[in-house]
Amino acid sequence: MEKPSYYAILPANVRYAENLTPNAKLLYAEITALAQKDGTCWASNKYFAKLYNVTPETISRWVSILVKNGFVLRQITYLQGTKQIDKRYLQLNQEGIDKIIKTPIDKIVKDNNTSINNTSINNISNRRNDFVFEVLSFDYDESILNEFCDYWTEPNKSKTKMKFELCKTWSTELRLKTWVKNQKKWNKPKSNTKTMSKLDAQINEWQKAKDLL
Repeated sequence: MEKPSYYAILPANVRYAENLTPNAKLLYAEITALAQKDGTCWASNKYFAKLYNVTPETISRWVSILVKNGFVLRQITYLQGTKQIDKRYLQLNQEGIDKIIKTPIDKIVKDNNTSINNTSINNISNRRNDFVFEVLSFDYDESILNEFCDYWTEPNKSKTKMKFELCKTWSTELRLKTWVKNQKKWNKPKSNTKTMSKLDAQINEWQKAKDLL
């Protein structure tokens, strides 16, 4: 796991951004401390959660705030030719930061929110990545999380919405708990009481026949 450098960077445009919570600003500074020369941070939600003694879900919310306001880019890569998640990383959005520096805070918050909302509506790929990112913040076996993502991100015929978006109500946390519970139920070995009973009866009959010889 990457070790943070001694210094973190918290530029003025992040420090005074009205739409960021204090914890989101702190996380941004931590990302800068971990970021490599290209501004990329590979640390997971679990790493940050342990660092700040919070849950991975809390870290996910902080990251989402930074992403929505254009300070951080969130990227997910998949294994070639599959939907299986390979890596997730965060990248400092230097282009967005440069624009923010030259633009009043009130305007940038409005512009960023409009841009992000339009992207979320029109780009199913970005929405899928957001969904996968949220699911990965939960502390379950990776294979279970991947199967959950594959099932619920299946697109409709028009490729405009995913299966989870078609549900009238949705809570990723509750759905995932039910999914894990069902997995345990489905994987539980089925008892074969009737078959075993018949087999035992047959063995008894053979034993009786043998005793008579």
